[in-house]
Amino acid sequence: MTDVTQYETVSTDAGEARITWYEGTRPWAVLALGHGAGGGVEARDLQALAGALPARGVTVALVEQPWRVAGKKVAPAPKTLDTGWRGLWPALARPGLPVIAGGRSAGARVACRTGRELGALAVLALSFPLHPPGRPEKSRAEELLGTGLPTLVVQGGNDPFGRPEEYPEGSYGLVGIPYGDHGFALPKRAPLGQDEAMELLVEGVAEWISSLPRGTG
Repeated sequence: MTDVTQYETVSTDAGEARITWYEGTRPWAVLALGHGAGGGVEARDLQALAGALPARGVTVALVEQPWRVAGKKVAPAPKTLDTGWRGLWPALARPGLPVIAGGRSAGARVACRTGRELGALAVLALSFPLHPPGRPEKSRAEELLGTGLPTLVVQGGNDPFGRPEEYPEGSYGLVGIPYGDHGFALPKRAPLGQDEAMELLVEGVAEWISSLPRGTG
């Protein structure tokens, strides 16, 4: 794992948030990643990206929303999550590099809703919850399709919140992780291992980031 450069506490209108910085080698961009509603920045996909991308010239910032920092068990309403993210943005942009807005699950939705408004370079949506489990009619595709920015979705093949084949056509990219659930965990019967799955995720994200325009934010 890449060494943590520093922890930073940031005051927002939703409370105190926290950023864990993983500084890139000669970085040209910052990838800011928020967590989901059921967990924190210890999620395997967030940790895999924080461990791999700094060596490829991308500083990774793992963002903990105020509710999580305060030790609460239940995430607040989307509007409050957006408020926390907006309050963090100046700190994320402070290094003076283009910022890719990203996150997993609820964090992905926040990035999709606010990325263009905040001046993000692009949006990375990990395990985007396209719909509640078993409720495909409750689609959240509008959030994804309306980013107005280069967007990549990384989705598990068995994600109950939306499998890759359920996604509508759009201008975004999509990387599927075979057999992965909402947390990208694989069943024992899967023909590839957990490490291989994370390698697929990291390589897909790294390739997409390398295709983004440089020098703008």
